[in-house]
Amino acid sequence: MSSENEPRYIQVHPQDNVAIIVNPGGLPAGTEFPSGLVLQEAVPEAHKVALVALQPGDAVIRYGSVIGYTARAIPQGGWVAEDALTSPPPPALDALPLATETPAALPPLEGYTFQGYRNPDGTVGTRNILGISTTVQCVAGTVDYAVRRIKQELLPKYPNVDDVIAITHNYGCGVAINAPGAEIPIRTLRNLSLNPNLGGAPMVVSLGCEKMQPSQMLPVSTLPVLSEEPYVVRLQDEEHYGFEEMVSALMEMAEKRLERLNQRKRVTCPASDLVVGLQCGGSDAFSGVTANPAVGFAADLLVRAGATVMFSEVTEVRDAVHLLTARAANEQVARDLVREMAWYDEYLAHDNVDRSANPSPGNKKGGLANIVEKALGSVAKAGTSPLAAVTGPGERVTTKGLVFAATPASDFICGTLQLAAAMNMHVFTTGRGTPYGLAMAPVIKVATRSSLAKRWFDLIDVDAGKIATGEATIEDIGWEIFRLILKVASGEQQTWADRWGLHNEYALFNPGPVT
Repeated sequence: MSSENEPRYIQVHPQDNVAIIVNPGGLPAGTEFPSGLVLQEAVPEAHKVALVALQPGDAVIRYGSVIGYTARAIPQGGWVAEDALTSPPPPALDALPLATETPAALPPLEGYTFQGYRNPDGTVGTRNILGISTTVQCVAGTVDYAVRRIKQELLPKYPNVDDVIAITHNYGCGVAINAPGAEIPIRTLRNLSLNPNLGGAPMVVSLGCEKMQPSQMLPVSTLPVLSEEPYVVRLQDEEHYGFEEMVSALMEMAEKRLERLNQRKRVTCPASDLVVGLQCGGSDAFSGVTANPAVGFAADLLVRAGATVMFSEVTEVRDAVHLLTARAANEQVARDLVREMAWYDEYLAHDNVDRSANPSPGNKKGGLANIVEKALGSVAKAGTSPLAAVTGPGERVTTKGLVFAATPASDFICGTLQLAAAMNMHVFTTGRGTPYGLAMAPVIKVATRSSLAKRWFDLIDVDAGKIATGEATIEDIGWEIFRLILKVASGEQQTWADRWGLHNEYALFNPGPVT
């Protein structure tokens, strides 16, 4: 283990000709490393230093891959800043390896369990929540008011119910409801209502005149339990005289759902019943060497235990897609991944942008020069297991193993779509820091740097920065994340986001037109 003040850098791959600075605050010009490398200028923490002299047009290699080409000469020990790089083109989608390097299945991991809530449709919840869905934004204020009343007046009577949440959004009317793109927000809202943590007891609030009617959002045929019971309250129905009667109708239906949910008990379930979503936000150059590889190790453990693990964020996969199509379980899965990449390329091109619109200013301040570097670090979350399936935005995931659930890279939209895909646990890595959380599923936050974990001690659940300083290995932190997932899923331990009640709003992905 290195001493705390010793200058340190991380070279990920033997072929890399750049490394990132580990020391908090960066290092000044003249700093000499144990390897003999001397900094020619000050280099900020997490930013890249040239390990060899680079001439204009030379390839800059990190993770063993080209992340860009030098726009100017950079001396050995020089800072490889964002403006010193030009980005390479993305991998051509018609020339990708398809299931050419499918990994062998890892040995099963048996005997791991958690305490969950079994649902009638065979899924398992890690929480026991009443979710009140809405068909249109017009009713959001009324539902929010009713939820406050339900929590205050009804929820204390039903101790086995964890929470009551409103699934509100900005969709449902003023949109081209029959446009091809409309299927994405509609199926997202349908599948949010059927998330395993909501216990198969959906409840829908409608205004009455909106374009997206309850029968379209949540048809009776999709309901696992309540096909013969009323599940919709329409505020415009003539039976409601005044606001108080509307709220009373909501509370009456909610109490029936609470009575049903309160009868549920946690039971021992195999780890294979977990559906774990993986995401990163506020990423930095440490993401791909500490938190994401550790989450990837935990993902492999979950797959070995028979669970479903999904990763997402199309634009943060696009430049590393060749690594994933090669390890697909078969050619069809690889082609499904290509299909989602191509769809998103066209979606971005429609507005004359491309994947270079990502990364964010904070990502760049954290040492990520471009989307290529970000993508190569992002896919580390996916571990080493074969890619078993690919689903489109808002579709429900039913395949065990590693799954790519296509979503935008936006934290809030990605989290919403992963909930619709049936996620019952969430793991979120961050380098810059974010108080992000979800009401529908627990969010375990993993810091890429120890300095962040220490500064945000009551927001970060796992410190993966210890990997960079040599205090822990990727395997150590991977096992820590895996065990924490089981504890949180069992209700034995709360995440910091849940302790503080930090829950972001649901954000739909709507590629269709607004009228």
